Amino acid sequence: MRIRTDLPYETAHEDLRIPLPDGTRLHARLWRPVSGEPVPALLEYLPDRLTDRTAPRDSRRHPWYAGHGYASVRVDARGHGNSEGLPGGPYDERELADGVAVVEWLAARPWCTGRVGMFGIGRGGGDALRIAARAPGPLKAVVAVCAPDDRYDNNVHYLGGSVLATGTHARSAAALALVVRPPDPLHAGEGWREQWLERLEAVEPPVRTWLAHQLRDDYWRGDDGCDGDGRGDDGCDGDGRGDDGRGDDGRSGGVREDRSAIRAAVLAVGGRHDPYRDTVLRLVEQLPADRVRGLIGPWSHQYPDRDLPSGPAIGFLQETLRWWDRHLKDADNDVMDEPLLRSWISASHRPPAACPDPPGRWVGDPAWPSPYVTPVAYALAGDPVLVRSPQRTGLDAGRFLPRGEDADLPPDQREEDARSASFEFPVAGAPVEILGRPRVTLRLRAEAPRGQVAARLCDVAPDGSSTLVTRGVLNLSARRGPDRAVPWPPGESEEVTFELAGAGYAFPPGHRIRLAVSSAYWPWIWPQPDAGGFTLDPAGSRLELPVRDAAAHPEDAGIRFEEPEQSEPVQVTVPATLDEPRPERLVVRDVAAGTWRLEADPHLGTRVHPDGLEFTEDAVETYTIQEDDPLSAHARADWTVRLHRPELAWDVRITTRSELSCDAADFVTADEVVCRDGDEVVFHRTWERRIPRTAG
Repeated sequence: MRIRTDLPYETAHEDLRIPLPDGTRLHARLWRPVSGEPVPALLEYLPDRLTDRTAPRDSRRHPWYAGHGYASVRVDARGHGNSEGLPGGPYDERELADGVAVVEWLAARPWCTGRVGMFGIGRGGGDALRIAARAPGPLKAVVAVCAPDDRYDNNVHYLGGSVLATGTHARSAAALALVVRPPDPLHAGEGWREQWLERLEAVEPPVRTWLAHQLRDDYWRGDDGCDGDGRGDDGCDGDGRGDDGRGDDGRSGGVREDRSAIRAAVLAVGGRHDPYRDTVLRLVEQLPADRVRGLIGPWSHQYPDRDLPSGPAIGFLQETLRWWDRHLKDADNDVMDEPLLRSWISASHRPPAACPDPPGRWVGDPAWPSPYVTPVAYALAGDPVLVRSPQRTGLDAGRFLPRGEDADLPPDQREEDARSASFEFPVAGAPVEILGRPRVTLRLRAEAPRGQVAARLCDVAPDGSSTLVTRGVLNLSARRGPDRAVPWPPGESEEVTFELAGAGYAFPPGHRIRLAVSSAYWPWIWPQPDAGGFTLDPAGSRLELPVRDAAAHPEDAGIRFEEPEQSEPVQVTVPATLDEPRPERLVVRDVAAGTWRLEADPHLGTRVHPDGLEFTEDAVETYTIQEDDPLSAHARADWTVRLHRPELAWDVRITTRSELSCDAADFVTADEVVCRDGDEVVFHRTWERRIPRTAG
């Protein structure tokens, strides 16, 4: 990583209060060039905390943009950080309306040319797309990184109609631990405590709303008439990082319903190990080619210039600068001459490939679907087989939202494959190179009205090691679509078809392509009440791979990226500790009880900021299940947070507990929050609710 201090423009920064139409003021931090001339504005807007959680990341990016001739602005959403007002729900219409108002306010500043771009990762990138779908006039360009485009099926809540246990639970727990944090008196002034207490009274755990909508209904689509109650320095959300925690009337769904409304030019960016990568494929397929480009690299849920597994890191800020210059300054550059989609195709590797420089190559496709990709069907063979996987199947799935940590990616899949029904296809002669979304069609017979199926595509090396390439899940009651629950007729056979997540991978000669099918995938997928599984009939079942012609194509040549560079980061220090760090992911088996427990630690810790703030976060997630009892599934997350300013005698401590369990009829949620100002408990509340299992 090259640190740039010799930027083309000198820069200055200041904190602002941006007024909204209702009088609420949002806290913002502005970096801009000292040039005396109006410049375009770049906006990063999300419900996080710019004075602590995202401060390190912000300092690497916003000053760099300012030094290249842009006013770069980071804004905390209403009710978060030091912004005024009460927090809204994660899919709250008011949050989008506020975002539009911020775009229009920035465009009207005398230091702005009237043109605005938006960027963000995860929640921030998704909000940028949703605001772009409202088509505010000044918004001309968007860079969306690892961004969800469908709140129901391309987020952390549901997958193939099944409840994402490690997603829904972890996101809600992290959201609750985030939204209950106070304003900082250094920035909010003497009224910080009153503002904090008002926020706390408005908080509700969002998991209650998310589980109340187990189908893809109006809540997720954002239609009128539906109401409910409803991470950090690298922008990650879910699985140990959060967004906000209160519901409200008025919903706005994902971009899926209104992609055609987007008028801004969109650079969509994803990573092969990020769960939201298919957003890129849908956007390059459905937006006009003259205002969209896609980029999918080998990365996790991170900005592509981070030197973290898996790389290679690229000069992402320079790449986005080309985008901004073209669409905000009318620069005559070659950014729109790039292929519509640039993708990384991974070469075969041993699991889990958590290395900064994995093998592979860049390819370019002029359209999507690509003229270079052809669906190829592989028929399954053999006799009918009963698939009744142990409930622990899935413990080697890896982190749902990987952040580049050592234990994030899935390890060798041999043990998972042994708990599944596996079908293999030898690779002979030329390599089999895939790009896109594989599809499976399975002929199943089930004896219970509810069930689920998980399919994994693996690369099996001659030594037997099994590398996960991609996967997908289907709730059998969602086989007619995620907007309805259709019970399976017990004892009858049906054909089901579903897609796996997008992949770019080259299977070499001498390896085997393995399709592994299981009836459980914990803790990614919350188990259905019946553990009977299903019978899979290979006759009529098939795997369909999007095979890319391996010949040289003109778009493949010349794909190059500059060396990563950023501005000098703020000097945050990490105090030394004698405590032995907990493992990132630990699996514990109680042999006598037949119980398996996964413990996940996102390794947050203490950071001391240059302004004196001591900021501590600690979180542990546990997922427990018995070998043969799907009703024993239990998830728990414990968070502790401390915000301390010794010079102001300000010391706030927060603890939260979030649990999710079930019986055959209901989900059971339990949450607790305790907030302390010094030694005084200023807020203590518990929530418990039973939610009928209508589909999940």
